[in-house]
Amino acid sequence: MQNFLRALRLACRYQLLLAGAFGCSLAIAFFWGANIGTMYPVLEVTLKGRSLQRWAEDEIVQSEQRAESLTRQLGVSTSIEAASAEAGRSATAAEREVLEYQLRAESFWRDTIRWLQPWLIRYLPNDPFRTVVVISLVLFVATLLKCALLYADSMLVSRLVQLLAFDLRKQFFDHALRLDMRSLGTERVSGLMSRFNVDLGFLSNGTSALFGSGIREPLKMVACFAGASFFCWRLLLFSLILTPLAAWPIHRLTGSIKRANRRAMEQSSRLFGVLSETFNGMQAVQAYGMESYERLRFYRVAREALQKAMRIVFYSSLTKPVNEMLGFSVIGLAFVAGAYLVLNQETHLLGVRMCSRPMSLSSLLVFYAFLIGAVDPARKLSGLYSTILGGAAAADRIYSLLDQPSRISDPPMARPVAGPIQRLVFDHVSFRYADDQPVLRDIQLEIQRGDTVAIVGGNGCGKTTLVNFIPRFLDPLEGAVRLDGVDLRELSLRQLRGRIAMVTQHTMLFDDTVMNNIRYGSPNASDEEVAEAARQANAHHFIEQDLESGYQTIVGPAGNRLSGGQRQRISLARAMLRDPEILILDEATSQIDLKSEQLIHEALATFLQSRTAVIITHRLSTLTLANRIVVMDAGQIVDSGTHHQLMARCPLYQRLHQIELRECA
Repeated sequence: MQNFLRALRLACRYQLLLAGAFGCSLAIAFFWGANIGTMYPVLEVTLKGRSLQRWAEDEIVQSEQRAESLTRQLGVSTSIEAASAEAGRSATAAEREVLEYQLRAESFWRDTIRWLQPWLIRYLPNDPFRTVVVISLVLFVATLLKCALLYADSMLVSRLVQLLAFDLRKQFFDHALRLDMRSLGTERVSGLMSRFNVDLGFLSNGTSALFGSGIREPLKMVACFAGASFFCWRLLLFSLILTPLAAWPIHRLTGSIKRANRRAMEQSSRLFGVLSETFNGMQAVQAYGMESYERLRFYRVAREALQKAMRIVFYSSLTKPVNEMLGFSVIGLAFVAGAYLVLNQETHLLGVRMCSRPMSLSSLLVFYAFLIGAVDPARKLSGLYSTILGGAAAADRIYSLLDQPSRISDPPMARPVAGPIQRLVFDHVSFRYADDQPVLRDIQLEIQRGDTVAIVGGNGCGKTTLVNFIPRFLDPLEGAVRLDGVDLRELSLRQLRGRIAMVTQHTMLFDDTVMNNIRYGSPNASDEEVAEAARQANAHHFIEQDLESGYQTIVGPAGNRLSGGQRQRISLARAMLRDPEILILDEATSQIDLKSEQLIHEALATFLQSRTAVIITHRLSTLTLANRIVVMDAGQIVDSGTHHQLMARCPLYQRLHQIELRECA
């Protein structure tokens, strides 16, 4: 529950909304108890056929008569005690103490009725039927006010919960933007989306239940217990004696419900993963006729999700019978004890004083009504257990990510990146994703300003991992990457990445205009500068001629309204607009047509002059842009040189070259 409390503390910032919701709940509880309390005057009028004014007069007379009787008994008891020679505390002394207590109670009751009498005479008619009509009207107005307060309470709580969800979504999104690539790869998009939508939904429902019914229903119970205690608080305590016995099963159910909710959310995350993979890979699914396989895979995951959900239903359903039995036990015990006290006009039960003066039938009936009025909120609270515990389980999953530190962060005292970058050095760099799976081993590489270095090698040799060190998507586990002798970990991320641009194999465009996609990363660029960058990338012509709205054309999700070559040239224009000191190209031309590749090469041939570039490629045409080629194998650099030098001495490069020639043929 610790993380759920953190979410509640976040909600406590909205003090006015909280105060308003609590005030409404308090007023609702008051009207709930007051409406039940009006049964007493109604019963006194309807059962005995007298007005409340007459009832007050009769009560005063009867109280005076009882007081006189008690006084006479007390006088007799005192005389007997005076005649007794016993040294210790006698039975007569105890009897006298009881009589004195009852006499004080009668005096208090008589004074209370006398205080009420002028109000009854002034505001209520001296007629039984008209009195019932007035009380009914008061009940109607009170119920109307209670409904208005319920509406206001619901609106305030909903506003509070929506603001809390908004704040958590901001925190979640902001933290996700700062996570390093390794953490994002571990979580996967489906896991993040499940937390962002499903888990936050559970947390919102839990906080809504807590701030709404979770506050209102206990206050209604308190109002009912207060009303019942007014008539006989000792009988109320006696009736609640079985309540602690229900604590143990409820405690066990609470833990089971929370665990079941956590497992259901984890399964929901897996279900999101299956849906995401299937929908994103629908072309492959249909092309290879794997619909049956995907259908079966979805069925298995969805079936497990159903089982997890039914586990929650099973435990949640058990809370209702437990609370129902508890409520029945409380009312049943009160019914038996109260009936004994009223029928025998007793004040003691099993030798224990239950009330200061004998209860009337009307008092006992209203006492029962208050207990029944307390059972209804208790029943509603039992239905809130699973919702609140679901919110607690969701809070654990959300805060587990929010508390996860990014492996990549700014140093406490970042050093500035001074002047143009002259030298990039990989100094004995090693890296592994798992302890037994080294990806890079003792990499030593120096790139001077203006160099265009191509990195080639087989799949899985560590090429992409190596270039990911440059913008600090990853940090080496051993060694360091340095700019002009300064470790990248000592530099500001914003300043470092502000001097770098990337074009990758999987071009990411946003569902926005061409103009905004090129401007992405350079938000202050003018329209003319965007158009000039598009010209440099050989994209201006097709944007103006082939797209219906030119630069204002919406490219669709991930740029799916454009061809691969068009997307890649827009991505290159984005990188060129940034005017970077270091340009990283990761298989940027591997999945486009020959014409688009030629246009991109023409653009790069001019743009890369006097810039530092690192290119991952296996295309022979792209290698012509490089003045040095680095060959990698199994996480190590095996050779470095020009194309002719490597063809003469590097067997691995020769094999890669032959493979490329066969593919081109």
